[in-house]
Amino acid sequence: MNLKKLFFASALLFAACGTIQAQEVIAHRGFWTTDGSAQNSLAALVKADSIHCYGSEFDVWLTTDNQLVVNHDATFKGVTMQDATAKVCTAVQLDNGEQLPTLQQYLDKAKSLKTRLILELKAHKTPEQETRAVEGIVKMIKNKGLEDRTEYITFSQHATKEFIRLAPKGTPVYYLTGDLTPKELKAWGCAGPDYHFSVFQKHPEWIKECHDLGMKVNAWTVNEAKDMEWLISQGVDFITTNEPVVLEEILKKK
Repeated sequence: MNLKKLFFASALLFAACGTIQAQEVIAHRGFWTTDGSAQNSLAALVKADSIHCYGSEFDVWLTTDNQLVVNHDATFKGVTMQDATAKVCTAVQLDNGEQLPTLQQYLDKAKSLKTRLILELKAHKTPEQETRAVEGIVKMIKNKGLEDRTEYITFSQHATKEFIRLAPKGTPVYYLTGDLTPKELKAWGCAGPDYHFSVFQKHPEWIKECHDLGMKVNAWTVNEAKDMEWLISQGVDFITTNEPVVLEEILKKK
């Protein structure tokens, strides 16, 4: 092979390699499936950072006194988050012994870490609650200097549109429910879909369509190796999982 042909072949190989898309790992509710951790705890955030996850996902509620707390379940250990004060919510003890954190406590811990913050606002009873929550979240993220490390996700159409309206331009906002097409999400101004992986199994063409529209794709909550492998083969951008170590090991072999 002469030098010209060798150069051409190398260029083709480089171009092909450049199209390979590496997936990023997001720890669902932090890395809680490990000793000393619990869902949405400060320890789970720190542990997600310690294994170099791209992001740590966590859930936020607005309390009756307009404070923001971090927890997944609407009702947890007898306390309904949006019907209680912050004092009542944060008196709840997590399974690792921590107290249920406020958003402020969570962000203060995050400031010393590197992992991105994948903040899910839970769907509330009224649009007014969600607007107050979005306003408070966006303001607090700005005050903590974490705007460039935060992405927003939600099942609520209203909250999705409010994050797009109120967060700095270019902030990634993803919609979770799985009932909108890529074109509809693009029209809203979303960064892309963040759908349960079964939605993409039903509509695998949406992955390429999103990429063609300049959007990214996240799939949740993916805990089985076979499902991780399938999503990787389809070229999704992010995979959210309760088993980040398993996913990282699979990706290392690619």
